[in-house]
Amino acid sequence: MTIGITALPLPRWEDSTVVVEPPGTEPGAWSGAPSTVVADGFVYLAYRLRLPIGAGRGIANVVARSADGLDFTVVAEIAKDGFGAESLERPALVRTPEGRWRLYVSAATPGTKHWRVDLLEADTPEGLAAATPRTVLAGDEDHAVKDPVLHHDEQGWHLWASVHPLESWDDADRMTTEYATSPDGVHWTWQRTALAARPGQWDARGVRITSVLVSGDTITASYDGRATAGENWEERTGVARGSRLPDGTFGPLVAEDREPIGSPHEPFGLRYLSLAELPDGQHRIYYEATREDGAHDLRTEVV
Repeated sequence: MTIGITALPLPRWEDSTVVVEPPGTEPGAWSGAPSTVVADGFVYLAYRLRLPIGAGRGIANVVARSADGLDFTVVAEIAKDGFGAESLERPALVRTPEGRWRLYVSAATPGTKHWRVDLLEADTPEGLAAATPRTVLAGDEDHAVKDPVLHHDEQGWHLWASVHPLESWDDADRMTTEYATSPDGVHWTWQRTALAARPGQWDARGVRITSVLVSGDTITASYDGRATAGENWEERTGVARGSRLPDGTFGPLVAEDREPIGSPHEPFGLRYLSLAELPDGQHRIYYEATREDGAHDLRTEVV
């Protein structure tokens, strides 16, 4: 899909509407981590439901459909048990050029800090609930991989994923965004680091690309960042820019020198921004944000 704007918009909060309430009213209860596809006159929204640690963590990925981008009907729910996972994180919903539907699911290995990405594929969004998962980004004993963002163009498939080092249990929250390419969206080759933390800045502890906007050979991305380990799960949102290289791949991105966008409610988390072009020509952003009681809800606003 080509987005008909050239600058990535950021949230204003006061113009936002809650589209999915969290499954609880306490910190650690989240709805969010959205991924969007606009197809056949509908907005399809994939998101994660989470309970606090000790109460289930990431319990499910959900796929829902809406005609107006506001009121959604659930069409598929994918529970963590089908992955043998301790938790699920952000799904990436994709429609292939052939018209098939894919959901890239981030799954946590029980008892570890390791994550991998599994793929579900079906003819319809509803069919994703019964699809058999296959691992497409396994990570390894030294790296956890999760939260992919995908883009397809004439050069093939492109992916940006959050990668966490596993050398130390206490430092496994650190993250960079790594970039990979693929001829089919299934078999991936890692190319380079796309975005890294900046010492001394608001994103010094880690960065995670959450959406990309490609206009010609220019790429603009929203990303989550945090300065300390204590801000884990309460990242704020910034913008980075880069360009396509002569070989058709995308090079490293450079973060804009600007203050991040956060929720007005402590501890100010606002993350996982996803951009959608609606059937009526409007554009919406979807994002997860901290509300007054400390839970996270899934919000949208027209931009």
